[in-house]
Amino acid sequence: MDFKQLRAFLTVAETGNVTRAAALLNIVQPAVSRQICLLEEDLGTTLFDRGRKGMELTDAGKTLVEYANRVLHELDRARAEIRPSHGTVGGIVTVGLLPSTCDLLSSALITSVNMRYPGIRVRISVGFAGHLQSWLDSGEVDVALLYEQKYTPTIRVKPLLEEGLWVVALPGSKLRADQPVSMAELSGKPLVLPSAPHGLRSLVENAAALMGLKLKVVAETNAMSVQKSLVLGGHGLTILPTIAVAEDISRGVLAAAPLTEPVLVRKIVLALPINRKTTPSVLCVEACLVECMRVAVERGDWLAARWLGGLAALTPLDFRFSHPDPSG
Repeated sequence: MDFKQLRAFLTVAETGNVTRAAALLNIVQPAVSRQICLLEEDLGTTLFDRGRKGMELTDAGKTLVEYANRVLHELDRARAEIRPSHGTVGGIVTVGLLPSTCDLLSSALITSVNMRYPGIRVRISVGFAGHLQSWLDSGEVDVALLYEQKYTPTIRVKPLLEEGLWVVALPGSKLRADQPVSMAELSGKPLVLPSAPHGLRSLVENAAALMGLKLKVVAETNAMSVQKSLVLGGHGLTILPTIAVAEDISRGVLAAAPLTEPVLVRKIVLALPINRKTTPSVLCVEACLVECMRVAVERGDWLAARWLGGLAALTPLDFRFSHPDPSG
């Protein structure tokens, strides 16, 4: 097995056609077919079903796609880091962002990195905290934003900010920023919440249980966009950090009010994998990300957020992480 075989395999998997794959790889069609055959011989299994519909992955082929993508991603990242432009920090850094943060941070992060470290290329992956942690563990993501959680031996974290949760509804609900809504007031009202075991769902349900309240959950979803869409469709209220609905509130599409009695907050942390080397390029992107977040909080763009990360952000060599407390 070699890298040429893996690239040929992935290109055929993406196109579903040997001829198109050959054109993209700029080699002749028999060479692509030969690479696939050699790979199948090496693995002792069939990777494609060859039929009228083209080249369709077998179960073994689908498994190999995941690993081959990871191998070639690591190779591309190493190549970019080993051969950067003269006198610059170089490489590919993949940043994992939570869905509620990506709209606010993506453009600012890319702008900051491009200005300070033009030799670095940033990739942004968006996912819920559980997915991001899994991607950190597997090496698909270099650094990620997570919600504070119980101690895990595979990552180290730095708390950055905490944000309050708000009740979100249609404008006709008359929710207002200066009129908090208590958890008791939500009892019996239709709620649209993330699917378990999403962190926000657990936070809300635990608070309700402690107060002896029963929540009326009418819909569940693992997509924040669907969560907001269901509220817009009149299916119920939801609970979100204000950063997730700031634009909708400013346009008058949605209304929101702070959740109180109890006040619920989520702490966002910056996370790194413990089992891999932290390269200079990753440190540089981390510093830019922290600075973008701090500025967003100080300017008031990150509504209902309180900064916890201190002032250090622009000097990667001074950037330090602490292990989370094992007690949680």
